[in-house]
Amino acid sequence: MAHERGDRDQVLAEVGLQAMECRDDLLETAVVLDALALCRPPGGYLPWPYQEEPDGPDEADELRTDASSVASHLAEHDLRHGTSRTGAIPPALQEGCTEAERDAVRAYARREWRAREERHEATGSAPTVI
Repeated sequence: MAHERGDRDQVLAEVGLQAMECRDDLLETAVVLDALALCRPPGGYLPWPYQEEPDGPDEADELRTDASSVASHLAEHDLRHGTSRTGAIPPALQEGCTEAERDAVRAYARREWRAREERHEATGSAPTVI
């Protein structure tokens, strides 16, 4: 309706809210996958993009790969919308990315989560429970 009325400020505010909701979903998903991956034995990542294999991937490698992929989407979102709380946003993953680049996007998601939780503590609002 705001668009039909020509209320540009309202449209931009609504788009901004949508972008933050999307970011929150990416952040929460990345952190949950990362926490699950951190509970597994250390290991590598699957090739990106992943090609399905007959025996299937090792579960820990798959979790690390999924965690890095979602964290990459978070980094890409933050680069595009300027929504990072901590700065130092790593580049989104590209085909042939290194394990260090994957580790960097996962570490970025963890930093962003801590910053979000610290903000909740400082403002007295309830932190998100996963």
